[in-house]
Amino acid sequence: MTIRQLQREVEEWSRKNFGNQPSHLPLLGAVEEIGELAHAHLKAEQNIRTNEDHSAAKIDAVADAVIYLADYCAREHIDMQSAVTRTWGKVRQRDWKKNPEHGVAQR
Repeated sequence: MTIRQLQREVEEWSRKNFGNQPSHLPLLGAVEEIGELAHAHLKAEQNIRTNEDHSAAKIDAVADAVIYLADYCAREHIDMQSAVTRTWGKVRQRDWKKNPEHGVAQR
């Protein structure tokens, strides 16, 4: 599945289930999921609550955050696949080991 396909399917599902909700609601959902990811990661790092499956919680939180962001992008008319591809093209050019101040060689 491509990011674009995911975004289309999420948009269709979300509009069916939640109608024309404002885009800040899926944005807040994504933020909540990032908090859940941080929580699961912290508990795993601390090696506490060992009765919980922290790995499964992290996977679920990552996936939920992506789904919420796909909904947000659809409602904001952002082509998520193009945005990720374009931004990744810039980020991947950075070499922080060679260029620790700016990430890229200065001209």
